[in-house]
Amino acid sequence: MNMRTLIAGLLGGIVFFIWGAVAHTVLPIGEMGVERPRVEEPVLAALRENMPGEGVYLIPGLAPDQMSDPVAVKAYSEKAKANPYAFVVYQPQGRDGMDMSGNLLKQFVGDTLSALLVAFVLALGAFGFGKRVLVATALGLFSWLTVSVPYWNWYRFPLEFTLGNLIEQVAGWFLAGLAMAWWLGRKTR
Repeated sequence: MNMRTLIAGLLGGIVFFIWGAVAHTVLPIGEMGVERPRVEEPVLAALRENMPGEGVYLIPGLAPDQMSDPVAVKAYSEKAKANPYAFVVYQPQGRDGMDMSGNLLKQFVGDTLSALLVAFVLALGAFGFGKRVLVATALGLFSWLTVSVPYWNWYRFPLEFTLGNLIEQVAGWFLAGLAMAWWLGRKTR
């Protein structure tokens, strides 16, 4: 990767990170489909009492070793039809949700690594400005289709949450694509 591509990736990472901050703190995009229980304390108590450790829990759930047992599968199907469903990411240890310093650093690194990959792809072809922006935007759509759509389909993530992620990814990569396409298209002296 040459210096021009590296700088394009850094610019794209910065733009994508700033867009993510705006989407989550100024616009309602980051909160689309996110809800809170009416009363948290009984839910928290139930989690502490019934979750053996950190992990992703599907409720109601069927253990992998029960999937070949027709009786267990039938019982699960009946239970699943008659009860609410939850996808829970559980961590037994508490953490200050307002202290985002470590999260922001990880997000910036992830955004920048993603943008470096996009910049590398954009620099591979003899694309003009418009095609570079289109390719970056298409890669944002690609990321949404490969991650968010399966979560919506298989894990029942809310449609509103999934559409919010579509807006965040496609708009973010469009904006980052503008910056990267501009930088890559500059004339060198």
